[in-house]
Amino acid sequence: MAAQTPPKPPAVEARLADLCKELGVEEGVAGEAAALLEEGKGALLVSPSFGSRSREDAERLCLAFVLYCAARLKGRKEGSGVRLCEILKGCKLEYDDFFKEAQQLGLKIDKLLESRYGLDWEGWLELKQLESLVKLLTDASRFYRKAYNELFSSASTDQKSGSTTNTPEYILFGWHLFLMLRSRSPELFKDLVSCIHGLVAVLAILLIHVPSKFRSFTIEGSSHLIKRTEKGVDLIASLCHNYHTSEDRLKDMMGKSHKAIEDFFSMKAISASECKIENLDKIDTDGVMYFKVLLDEECFQSNLKKLEKLCNSNTREGELDLQLFLINNDYIPRAENSPGGSTNLGCSKRVFETLASPTKTIKSMLTVPSSPSSPASGSSVKIVQMTPVTSAMTTAKWLREVISSSPEKPSSNLQHFLSSCDMDLTNDVTKRVSKVLEAIFPTKSSADRGGSIGLNCANAFDIPWAEARKREASKLYYRVLEAICRAESQNKNVNNLTPLLSNERFHRCLIACSAEIVLATHKTVIMMFPAVLESTGLTAFDLSKIIENFVRHEETLPRELKRHLNSLEEQLLESMAWEKGSSLYNSLVVTRPSLASEINRLGLLAEPMPSLDHLVARQNIHVEGLPATPSKKRAVGPDDNSDPQSPKRLCNESRNTVVERNLQTPPPKQSHMVSSSLKAKCHPLQSTFASPTVSNPVGGNEKCAEVTVQIFFSKILKLAAIRIRNLCERVQHVEQTERVYNLFKQILDQQTALFFNRHIDQLILCCLYGVAKVLGLQSKVCPLLLSFKEVLNNYKREPQCKPEIFLSIYVGSRNRNGSLGSRHVDIITFYNEVFVPAAKPFLVTLIPSGTRPEDKNANGQIPGSPKPSPFSNLPDMSPKKVSASHNVYVSPLRQTKMDALLSPSSRSFYACIGEGTHAFQSPSKDLAAINNRLNYTSRRINTRINFDMVSDSVVAGSLGQPNGGSASLDPAAAFSPLSKKRKPDS
Repeated sequence: MAAQTPPKPPAVEARLADLCKELGVEEGVAGEAAALLEEGKGALLVSPSFGSRSREDAERLCLAFVLYCAARLKGRKEGSGVRLCEILKGCKLEYDDFFKEAQQLGLKIDKLLESRYGLDWEGWLELKQLESLVKLLTDASRFYRKAYNELFSSASTDQKSGSTTNTPEYILFGWHLFLMLRSRSPELFKDLVSCIHGLVAVLAILLIHVPSKFRSFTIEGSSHLIKRTEKGVDLIASLCHNYHTSEDRLKDMMGKSHKAIEDFFSMKAISASECKIENLDKIDTDGVMYFKVLLDEECFQSNLKKLEKLCNSNTREGELDLQLFLINNDYIPRAENSPGGSTNLGCSKRVFETLASPTKTIKSMLTVPSSPSSPASGSSVKIVQMTPVTSAMTTAKWLREVISSSPEKPSSNLQHFLSSCDMDLTNDVTKRVSKVLEAIFPTKSSADRGGSIGLNCANAFDIPWAEARKREASKLYYRVLEAICRAESQNKNVNNLTPLLSNERFHRCLIACSAEIVLATHKTVIMMFPAVLESTGLTAFDLSKIIENFVRHEETLPRELKRHLNSLEEQLLESMAWEKGSSLYNSLVVTRPSLASEINRLGLLAEPMPSLDHLVARQNIHVEGLPATPSKKRAVGPDDNSDPQSPKRLCNESRNTVVERNLQTPPPKQSHMVSSSLKAKCHPLQSTFASPTVSNPVGGNEKCAEVTVQIFFSKILKLAAIRIRNLCERVQHVEQTERVYNLFKQILDQQTALFFNRHIDQLILCCLYGVAKVLGLQSKVCPLLLSFKEVLNNYKREPQCKPEIFLSIYVGSRNRNGSLGSRHVDIITFYNEVFVPAAKPFLVTLIPSGTRPEDKNANGQIPGSPKPSPFSNLPDMSPKKVSASHNVYVSPLRQTKMDALLSPSSRSFYACIGEGTHAFQSPSKDLAAINNRLNYTSRRINTRINFDMVSDSVVAGSLGQPNGGSASLDPAAAFSPLSKKRKPDS
């Protein structure tokens, strides 16, 4: 009997139909998802770039993405649709897998999504905001579970069975109580610090009401409750000490919790001082409230079920099911019955690193001295690992204790600087900070609004929260502004502070940086960088001018916030400052007039900066309509429709004025422009923020634009030097670091246009491969030349790597009608079509001297090629057998091909799919490499990354020394000596 052929798996279209039926998706959304899949499946089902995915895994990711897009983009308009948590559960996926691949999937069908849903489809999907919210709730739930286990035993309230569970019912009750409080006041919990205050309030309520027999400690000698008064343990003060919370804010949160319990359970709180129960023994009951039957044994189960019922209906924030976060502390939902018995598609454990620089992963430890009054711990030191929660709470403590004590208005010293200008600028400064901060933290328009609150909507801030953040940001702004004025006044090159203090761009950058510090401290998920740029009307290039000065003049800034600013500065340098509409181009047309025509042709110049009144008006438009947080879209071509409300309006002159003026200006000396950056740091800050065309008061005929470009390019080179060194270490060719760096430096100086609308890592990858190609560098993992694929595989292990960096690179092109268009290609196509033609003169200089034309032998013969017949009068028999025992034949090269190979300008620098075994060699020498390839057995390579510590000196070196000195200005200093030599992965 013939064996039956196993049935073929259902087509992806059938799987989508089954999924929609299983989830009960409405017909309109299901049809939209099917249409989207039909048009985009050719691109979507290509294997993802990260990790090894089976076709089934790729299909599940594809189905989840198209269904979410249809539900979010079409269902949103129709008021229907399935939620993300339900989609991922149906596809047996976890959040981290989905978020990791969703951006790349969107990139693959970007044009399709634009045509169906508009240019802002990415903003409406809110994937980045959802990912941050998932991370926030995961961190909060982990904090709560850990804190609960420290305070309470793990026994269940069900004492009859005598069993214990991993999720005790009291911990469930506390989590549901937190979700109830969050559903009643969602605006209070859009940041991690607010969530922790709410959870600590819940812990305080549990400590008061849970029977004392379930505590893991006794009041006497407890290391948890160490703050005491004459009447006993001060519960609130002890919890604030343990978790770095604000006592006033925690008491306010306790009041909100009591009100929520009273309303929901219809029970009245009484003063704990009136109760004589065992739970309150030896606790100071002044100001403590108690509910008699909240956790009473007879009423507890019914109260818990009542809370669970409420949470089932009300505590689902948009796309997420918040109840599940306590049950599983990893990303939720946990896949069930996934193929192969695996519940995770290759995701690793999350690393607690939100405020870190993207160049490293931090493993820092925080030491917290124990109280001397605690007999249990004595004088020992408690070591606590720095997590997102401890990081957020310690930085919030700095903001609360150091910055909040600063004056809300300009101090007397600052007023002296402002009034000493050509005219008193105090009133202008105070009005400006009020309007700009209102644009960042809107309050006036949110008073009458209700309904659902979106993650991107600036209206999600409630008035008290926004007002508190505005006060913190304004105090920080005034504090740093005074320090900058004091430092500038001591600069011998500055006689008058009027040019700086009257500069609108300078003040907005300082306000934006202060607001970003406040947002980063609270770790909000509503306004994530670069939202602050749009709110203030700035571009990335302008903000990059202030970060180092901000860190240098705020000496108390915590290390975690320095890391955050370092991370932002890297984002600005690597790509954001090169995007269309950046004010960098307004400076480049002054310093590099030869680039003016290209900049104008591509339409890259920034538009004028919007007025203060326009900022506030535009924010109201966003509250009514589009999301306020800009999506990180790639640069568009000049023929694309641009947003008339674009935030990138930095130049006070029109585009054509700047371009025409500089086209008529003779170009300055461009050679060694980057090397002159050493003297750029000597210029006062006012030169950095002055108009590009203004003459520098210190540099004579030098334009202020030259100062800013020199400083910017020196930072670019320093960042590139670090990344080139890391990448050369990974491919195990550290000796080529300087060559790659010099090539990158030459391109930045003489082929600057290659950076327009691109990421510096794209140029770094091309430089590394170009050097490897010219020098014939060998791979360290196999007996072949170093290939582009191996370079990319090593780059994927760098922490800043994103798939779009090497999968979608901007390339200008001409449409059929002759107008300029744009397309996006992969890294190899960009290398061949754009990089090599522009960088060939630099690559030629890298050719080893022994292989140059002048070094060939006397008869012009290329080494390895068959010698010509000594009998020139006889016809050349080609191909010719060269081995008596093997059927191997070779032919001499034609003279035309020989001349081409001998010409440096035509030398093969190009990359190709399926590259040759050894470049620039004749077939006779290639045979050995071919045999090696055929006989080579691949080895499994350990791809585990060894994360290094990031020292304080690295952070200081990137952002500037806190004592006022500048960081090392020589980018090549990043090569040696290495602070810690990283061993290549083996």
